[in-house]
Amino acid sequence: MMDTKQRRISFVSFSVLGTVVLGALAFSVAAAPPKLKARILQTNYAGDNISIIDPVTNTVVGNITGIELGHGVAVAPDGSHIYVSDEAEETLDVIDGKTFEVTSRIPLDGHPNNIAITKNGRRVFIALLGDKGGLDVVDTATGKLAKRIDTGSTVHNPYLSPDGRYVLAGSQTAKNITVVDTETEAPVWSVNMGLGVRPLTMSANPDGSSKWIFAQLTGFNGFAVVDFATHKEINRIKLPDITPGKKLFPGGGEVSHGMAVTKDQKTLLVASRVNTAVYSYSLPDLKLLGTTELGGKGPGWMTLSPDSKTVYIANAVTNDVSVIDIASMKEISLIKVGYTPKRSTTAMIFQQ
Repeated sequence: MMDTKQRRISFVSFSVLGTVVLGALAFSVAAAPPKLKARILQTNYAGDNISIIDPVTNTVVGNITGIELGHGVAVAPDGSHIYVSDEAEETLDVIDGKTFEVTSRIPLDGHPNNIAITKNGRRVFIALLGDKGGLDVVDTATGKLAKRIDTGSTVHNPYLSPDGRYVLAGSQTAKNITVVDTETEAPVWSVNMGLGVRPLTMSANPDGSSKWIFAQLTGFNGFAVVDFATHKEINRIKLPDITPGKKLFPGGGEVSHGMAVTKDQKTLLVASRVNTAVYSYSLPDLKLLGTTELGGKGPGWMTLSPDSKTVYIANAVTNDVSVIDIASMKEISLIKVGYTPKRSTTAMIFQQ
C-alpha cells in the first residue's frame, strides 16, 4: 500500500497530467481549421456587406464586410477565394476564403455588373456597362485583368452554360444575348430578343450540353425560350395574371426578374416582381405547376440549395430572402439580411 506522501505525489502527478491533456485538447479545438460548408452568399447592394446563409438552418451565420455597392458574387471551386464586382471602386474584389478579408482589388475597364466564374476557377468574366461595355476577363492565378471581350454593347449579366463551355452575356441596350466560348474567349453567336435582356438561366441535355436558354425581358412579365442548337427563339410565355383582389406591386426594378432550373432538369422557377410571386414550370413541357405568393416584396434574384429542394429569392424592397420548398411551393422561411439584397449564389465556403 502507498503511504500518505506517495498518495499525495501520485495525486499531484495525475492533476498535472490532466491539466496538460485538457490544455492540449483545448488547443486542438481552438486550432481546428474551418471546413468547407454549403452556403448561400447574398450581396446587399445598398449596404457594405454580404450575408452568409446556412441552407440547413436558414439563418444568417456570418458576413463579409468592407465592400460598398457589391454587385455580383462568385466563389472558387475549392473555396479559396470569393470574388465580388465592386461598383463603387470599379474593381473585382478578391476575398480570402478563410479570413473573409479583402486581399486585393483588381481595376476593371469600366463599370461592373454581375460576374461568372469558370468551372475550373481560372477565369472570372465581369459584365461591363458604360461606354466600353463587353466583358472583362480576370485571370485568377495572376490576379490581373487578362483581356476584354468586345460584345458590341454593354452587358448586364454573364452566365456560365451547364457544361461550362460558354458564357452567355445579356445586354439591355442591344437587346441581345451574346454567346462566348470560354476556351477561345471570343463571341461565337448571338440572338436578338427585341427587348432588353435581364436574368438568364439554362436547361441541359442528358449529356450535360446546353439545351434551352430562358431569358427575362424588359417590360415583359414572363420569359422567352431560345433553342441553343438552332440559336432561335422558340417560345415566349407570359406569367399568370395577378391574383384577384391582390394589388399590383408598383415600380422599382424590372417586372419579371430572377430564374433558376433545378439540378434534375425537371423544374423552372420564375420570379415576378409586380406579382410578388414565384412560379414553377415543368420541363420540358413548360406547364405551370405551382405558385408561391411571397412574404417579402421586390423579388429579383434567386439561387437554389445544393440539393435543389429549396430556392432562395432576394426581396430587394423588404431587405429579406424568401425560402421556398419547391415540392410544395410553400414559403418556409423569411430571412432578414442587409439593405437591398440582390445577386446571390450557392457555393462551398470555409466556416467553423
